[in-house]
Amino acid sequence: MAKILFATNAGEQQLEALRKEFGGATFVAAPDVETQKRELADADAVISWPHREALPVAKKLTWVHSTSAGIERIRSVPELIEMDQVTLTNARGAHAGTIADHCFAFMLALTRDIPTLLEDKEARRWDRPTRSKGVRELSGSVLGILGLGRIGSEIAKRGLGFGMTIKAVDVNPNAECPGVETVQPLEQLDGLLREVDYLAVAIPITAETRGLIGARELGLMKPEASIYIMSRGGIVDQDALASALESGTLWGAGIDATDPEPLPAEHALWGLPNVIISPHSSGASRQTTERGREILKENIRRFLAGEQLMNVCDKRAGF
Repeated sequence: MAKILFATNAGEQQLEALRKEFGGATFVAAPDVETQKRELADADAVISWPHREALPVAKKLTWVHSTSAGIERIRSVPELIEMDQVTLTNARGAHAGTIADHCFAFMLALTRDIPTLLEDKEARRWDRPTRSKGVRELSGSVLGILGLGRIGSEIAKRGLGFGMTIKAVDVNPNAECPGVETVQPLEQLDGLLREVDYLAVAIPITAETRGLIGARELGLMKPEASIYIMSRGGIVDQDALASALESGTLWGAGIDATDPEPLPAEHALWGLPNVIISPHSSGASRQTTERGREILKENIRRFLAGEQLMNVCDKRAGF
């Protein structure tokens, strides 16, 4: 009987439901390192990330499933990369739709000056002449997408609905999404930055993409352009971004992912009026949770049946 270990605080209700659905497996919760040292020895699979200290006892391990789309936490257990017998999968696709919604919530909040309208409402102030100035529409603008994976593709679909021209850069120049005008390799990022009115950062964080956008790259963008960080912090230099926004060389930003998290209270980005920040919550929704469960259950079914798993990741590439 296969043993599947949850390296999280999985509730007994969740485990019992899985036991009933998959009678051919044993499900165990092992959220702390000491429990994992006991339970990993005969575990066939781990849901979430095993502790590095416990990993040496994992002699039977052949599958690890990340419950998020990003797999950068593999850096905390780098030995997994060298364990050729271990397949790594993720929850790719579960979060894409709601993250894309959140990206457009950022865009619309900034272009329609929603934060100021909320201040007006609090003050019971009706100021139509002032609030009619400076607002923008998305139609006819250029939306650039850095990373045309599941999240980037969902952002692109929504952009098309707003009448935007969509252009993308991806590590895979053969990436496709209906309606996207151009997809270029990462080496063409400078050209994209010069052209866009809105830039959505949806690329995974890897050794290649960490620090990809710094002061030089931000300086290539139009002064009226804005940037939306949706995938991971660390891709955009936050200090350089704050300087560009404060000086007016960049118009605005919506930030869901920072490095570190939480963003330090003293960071300049908090005090800028042309910035909206959310606490890496863009992927959260009732539908996201359900899609994540369905991906996990389908992979458990496939694992127990000896079938090819879905959402297999490249451990060395980092996505």
